Amino acid sequence: MRFTHHSDTWYGRIRDSVDGLVRKSPSRFALLVFTALILLFTLLFSLPIASAGDTETPLHDAVFTAVSVICVTGLSTVDMATHWSPFGNVLVVIGVNIGGVGVLTLASLMGLVISRRLGLRAKLMAASDSNPSRIHMGPVNEGQAVRLGEVGSLLLTVAISTLAIEAAVTALLFPRMLIDGVPTGEALWQSIYYAAMAFTNTGFSPNAAGIDQFANDYWFLGALMVGVFLGSLGFPVLMTFARSWRTPRRWSVHVKLTLWTTTLLMIVGMIFYIILEFDNPKTFGSLNAGDTIFQSLFMSVMTRSGGFATIDIADLHGSSLLLSDMLMFIGGGSASTAGGIKVTTLAVLFLAAFAEAQGKEQMEAFGRRIPSDILRLAVSVVLWGATTVAVSSILILHISKASLDLVLFDVISAFATVGLSTGLTAELPPEGVYVLAATMFMGRVGTVTLAAALAASQSRQLFKRPEERPIVG
Repeated sequence: MRFTHHSDTWYGRIRDSVDGLVRKSPSRFALLVFTALILLFTLLFSLPIASAGDTETPLHDAVFTAVSVICVTGLSTVDMATHWSPFGNVLVVIGVNIGGVGVLTLASLMGLVISRRLGLRAKLMAASDSNPSRIHMGPVNEGQAVRLGEVGSLLLTVAISTLAIEAAVTALLFPRMLIDGVPTGEALWQSIYYAAMAFTNTGFSPNAAGIDQFANDYWFLGALMVGVFLGSLGFPVLMTFARSWRTPRRWSVHVKLTLWTTTLLMIVGMIFYIILEFDNPKTFGSLNAGDTIFQSLFMSVMTRSGGFATIDIADLHGSSLLLSDMLMFIGGGSASTAGGIKVTTLAVLFLAAFAEAQGKEQMEAFGRRIPSDILRLAVSVVLWGATTVAVSSILILHISKASLDLVLFDVISAFATVGLSTGLTAELPPEGVYVLAATMFMGRVGTVTLAAALAASQSRQLFKRPEERPIVG
C-alpha cells in the first residue's frame, strides 16, 4: 500500500491549480503574482522593524513605497534615506531587483518553481515579456525579439545579466566612494544600493541629499549612466550582445530598432537640454561648455527612466519640463527595467508614417517587413498610455490644486516608472498617493498585459462585414 504525505497532497493541489491558471490565462497569473508581491511588501514595509524609528509606517506610505519598489519607479512619499531601517533598506534593494525582472518573466519563474516544468503556455508568457504581441495577437512569425526555444536562455540571461551588471557598477562606484572619504562598510552598502537602483532604473538614493554630493563627480555619474543605459535596453538585447556582439548584421530588427532609437533620443534630448537650459542660472547657466554638455547628457539618460537628478527638477524651465515629459513617456526598451510606451513602439509609429508618406503598403526596417498588427498594437499602447496619464492628471489636479506642468510631470514620471519629481508627490494627501500608486501599477504592468488579462477569452471572427472608409485627418 502506498502512503501519501498530507503536505505532498496539498503541494500537488496547489501546483496543479497554478499550472492550470498558467495554461488558461498566463497574463492573469502574472497580474496575480505582481499584486501579491505588492501586498506582501506593503505588509513588510508596515512593520515597525522596517522603519528607522521602530514605528508603524502609515498605510498609504507603505502601499506607495511597495508599488514604487516593485514597479521600479523611484517616487516616494517618505525620505527613503532616513525613514527606513537597515531591514527596510534591504527590502528596497530586494524589491527593485524582483520588480526589475519584469512581471511576466517573474510569473514564469514562479510558475516554473511551483509546477516544476515550463510548459508551452509558460514559455509563451515569458516570451511575451520580450514581445507583448504574443499575448495580444498570438504567435507571430516575423520580427520576434525572442523565439520560444530561447526562453530558457532568456530567463538565465535575466538572472546572470542582473547580477553581473550590478556587480560591475558596484565595482566602479566602491573605490570612488572610498576616495571621497566614505567609511568602508557604508561605501560598500551604498555602492550596492546605487548599482541596483541604476540597473533597475529606479533612482532611489540612500543619502538624504540624493546624489548632490556627487553632482560634479563624473566617474560616479558616468557609472550610474552605464547602469541605467544597460538596464533600459532590455534583456533580449543583452542576450543578443552576449551571443553575437561581433556580428551586428545578424541582429534582429528589434535589437537594431531599440539601439538606434535609444541612441537617437539620448542625443536629441541632450541637445535640447543644452539649448533650453544654458541660460538658466538655477540649472546649467553657471556651468562651462563641457559641464553643460555632460549634465545635459546625464539628464537626457535619466529622463528615459533612470530617476537620478543632479538638479532640482522644479527649477527647470517650462519648456524643459515638457521635453522631459515627452522623453519619460517614451521610456526605454521592451522587456527592460525601464518604463514608458517603449522606444520600439515609437519607432513603429514613425515607420508607419514614413511608409504612408512614401505610398507604401507595408512598413519596412533594416531589410525586413513589419506586419500591420504590430502597428495596431503600438497604437493601442500609446492610446491607453495617454488615457492613463490624462485620467490620473485630472484626478491629481483636482486633489492637489497644483499647476498643470508640475502635476503632468509627476504623473508621467509615475506612469513611465521614472522616479523624477518636482516635489509634488511628497506633498500629496493620501487619496492623491493612491491615485499615483495606481498609475505606477498601470505603467509597469503594461497596458497590453492588462488588456489581455481582463479579456475573458479571445474570440475569432469567422466572417467579414462590408468595408467602408471613414474620413481621417
